[in-house]
Amino acid sequence: MNSNKPETAELLKRARQAMEKAYAPYSNFQVGAVIVSENGTVYEGCNVENAAYPQGCCAEASAISAMIMGGDRQISEIYVMGHGDALVTPCGGCRQRIREFAAPDVRIHVCGPDSIRKSYDLETLLPDSFGPDNLDK
Repeated sequence: MNSNKPETAELLKRARQAMEKAYAPYSNFQVGAVIVSENGTVYEGCNVENAAYPQGCCAEASAISAMIMGGDRQISEIYVMGHGDALVTPCGGCRQRIREFAAPDVRIHVCGPDSIRKSYDLETLLPDSFGPDNLDK
């Protein structure tokens, strides 16, 4: 990984800024995500709700889309931030989306507005996952 990766404080700041940009008029629950790619580039995303509820987009999915648009394909680390006392871990669908672009040992940091609350590796959040390597022939 690139040694130019921003420090944790900067990544938390960027996750908080992403969270504050979320469009969440229905749930009023803002989520921000920051992905650090394999080469150290940082990509942000936020949740975007829709009046047709299943049409919304999670923060992690938004950040993954930004990463793909930026030309990167490998997640080295991800930060997910939400308000409240409960841990805001990626939903099941986002865990699978993260798996598409991350190795089982990639760290996922679950954050509150000021700090990392808990860190997991992807294998813990999505054990025995199905991924691109299952399709290798």
